[in-house]
This record gives sequence, structure tokens and C-alpha cells, in this order.
Amino acid sequence: MELIEGVTVKKLRLVPDERGYLMEMLRSDWPEFMRFGQSYITCCYPGVYKAWHYHKLQWDHFVCVSGMAKVVLYDNREGSATKGQVNEFHIGYLNPVLLKIPPLVYHGFTSEGGTPAMIVNFPTELYNYGEPDEYRLPHNDPSVPYKWEVRHG
Repeated sequence: MELIEGVTVKKLRLVPDERGYLMEMLRSDWPEFMRFGQSYITCCYPGVYKAWHYHKLQWDHFVCVSGMAKVVLYDNREGSATKGQVNEFHIGYLNPVLLKIPPLVYHGFTSEGGTPAMIVNFPTELYNYGEPDEYRLPHNDPSVPYKWEVRHG
């Protein structure tokens, strides 16, 4: 899959031992690191679509820490070399990755496999309660060329 301009995916490494495992999610010495605004966790229940939204200022850094999540990106940016492109990622315990999402790229996610999906985000900006940097569309908005349903067959 050709990635949307500005998107990066870094395979994360699990370090197991007899007690369990450790997995670094984002380090300040990695090229994916930009700056730290805050960290939060978001959970999506089965059958729910948390989509669509974008930020004008903020870069997101997603790691799915529980379950599996289908994360979908749509590039609607004027002047982008990948305008009109959709990227679909399956991230979580079967595919531990850091997904870096640029500003102005629509994104959303849903859980996969019938269990909740929990994503930790390391955004570059603090959430502004008075003027949130979030611009939303419904999950089924026809301006986004993507259908959330599972494709069987």
C-alpha cells in the first residue's frame, strides 16, 4: 500500500521475559517523535465507528494497546501528492505498530474481532477545551470514499 503523504508506520518490538513483556511505544530519540502535547487512551466498543475527524495543527501517534483496531485514513488535503487516497491499517496485539497521522488527514477507527479496541495517542498538541482542534464528519459521510463494513469473501 502506498502511504498517504506524511503518514509513517513503525513496527514495534515486544521484549518478552518470564514475567510478561515490555513494548516501547514512542521515544524522543525516534525519528517519528516530534513533540509531546499529552497522552490519552481511547476505547472503541464492537460495532462502533469513531470517525471521521481531522486536526488542523495536531499530529497523532496511535498505538493499539488492547484488542485489534481497524484505523482508516483519508487524504483530502489540497496540494497533497496523495489527495484522494485511503489507507487502512489493522493494528493491535497481532500487529503492534506506531501509526503517525499528519494534520488535515481524516481518520477514524473501529474495533475488530468482537472485543473493544484501546488506542493510546501521543498528540503533538494539548487538547484545547474551549476551541478543540477537531473537525468532524459522520462515519458514513458520502464525501469520504470508504465503507466501514467488513468485506466478506
